[in-house]
Amino acid sequence: MVTKDKIVSVTYTLRDGQGEIYEHTDVPVSYLHGSGESLFAKIESALEGRRVGDTVEVELSPAEGFGDHDPALTFTDDIANVPPEFHRLGAEVEAENEQGESIRFVVTAIADGKLTVDANHPLAGQTVRFVVTIQEIRDATPEERGAGRPAQALH
Repeated sequence: MVTKDKIVSVTYTLRDGQGEIYEHTDVPVSYLHGSGESLFAKIESALEGRRVGDTVEVELSPAEGFGDHDPALTFTDDIANVPPEFHRLGAEVEAENEQGESIRFVVTAIADGKLTVDANHPLAGQTVRFVVTIQEIRDATPEERGAGRPAQALH
């Protein structure tokens, strides 16, 4: 049964605000239940007390999931000011803010001689739905409990 300090392995499907599949995995992903790491709190709560083979569906509002879309993280400039290697949709650009933190921007639009980059998560501002199926449950080792994550994530 899923309880605190269990390593839980799940498969999932994530649907965007339009109901389209955004991400799907048949390869189990593991986390330490109760650690507050790796999983959205609402999903972890929905899995509490469940067993192998159980499936839960959880809807996350922007506040519970990927956050609201922040217009301050979107920038548009003349394409001539952008190096040619970024002149394609989906190109990723790393930049540093004033605090020295690295931020990843993705080219989201190219039109009328302008290029737009966005550092928001692609699902920001959307209500999303996760369908999660429990594949395996086991006791966490002392090392895993101390680290707050499964052993394969420690290396």
